[in-house]
Amino acid sequence: MASKRPELIVDLLLLGVAAVWGASFLAAKELAAETGVPAAVALRFLVAAIAVGVVCLVRRERLPRGRGLVISAGLGCSQAAVIGLETWGVHLTSATNAGLLISLALVLTPVLDGIASRSWLPRFYFIAAVGAVVGVALLVSEGGLRTPTAGDGLVIAAAVIRAFHVTASSHLTRKRAEGSFGVVLVQMVVCAIAFATMAGRNLPAAVVQMDPYQWADVLFLGLLCSVFAFIVQLWAVRRTSASRASILMGTEPVWALLVGVLIAGEAIGPLGVCGAVLIIAASYAGQAIERRHRQQTSDSVGRPTSKAAPERTFATISEDKRPSREPSR
Repeated sequence: MASKRPELIVDLLLLGVAAVWGASFLAAKELAAETGVPAAVALRFLVAAIAVGVVCLVRRERLPRGRGLVISAGLGCSQAAVIGLETWGVHLTSATNAGLLISLALVLTPVLDGIASRSWLPRFYFIAAVGAVVGVALLVSEGGLRTPTAGDGLVIAAAVIRAFHVTASSHLTRKRAEGSFGVVLVQMVVCAIAFATMAGRNLPAAVVQMDPYQWADVLFLGLLCSVFAFIVQLWAVRRTSASRASILMGTEPVWALLVGVLIAGEAIGPLGVCGAVLIIAASYAGQAIERRHRQQTSDSVGRPTSKAAPERTFATISEDKRPSREPSR
């Protein structure tokens, strides 16, 4: 019983990360409606940057320099694009749709990672990917098949860029000496500067007019969805397998659906429900197929050969050492 208690704590904390990420769409939608998108995102990352800066000082974290600083700043730009498109998208569509559509990144990321590492995924993975796309079509169809709204399109674009961002983060920061918190601090500072510049005079005007509820949204997005989520993810993935962590944090779209429907009162029709179920099921199936493929590839790389020449494969990182998802919230 005692040995199971730490595992239960890890699982609950990872579910907490998924829950706050799922609820972030509604909080971002409410905040952006009052302050505008640039000011809302700028405030979120200003709060997050200050908090991570304090953590770096306490931990005496090494900050990126030289090429590492350039890479971190570049990842900050892609992070800014993801959050900006996501927030503009949720401003123009429902929080439920946004939370489900962004989960397309879970299906797209392994495809890009496979292309980058030249480790091709099995055909069943692409069947799951097609299932996710069909789910998207059903979700955004409402009463009948139609093109996505502008907000839906922006969130889909955010999912695509997030997949590129996660893949780049994995390949560019792997085996570098910089601490994780230092890299994240640079990214958050870049995002804060970018959106503060975009907001311009609207930022101080928004700060003056904000009420306690809007400040609560800012603190929720900055401290819980950004700082808390990343720290817990970094801590938990070292105490459980990457597969288990990815499954638990992959419940984000489920929480987004629950928050949107139960708290915000957003309506979702029968076709939308079918689409939501299909997106979540396809995402989970795709993750499972990708994990099995990665494990088999890792086993084949480590297995000695006798007469035959070794296969031309690229080195992979074991599940226990490779976080399944970079912090991009």
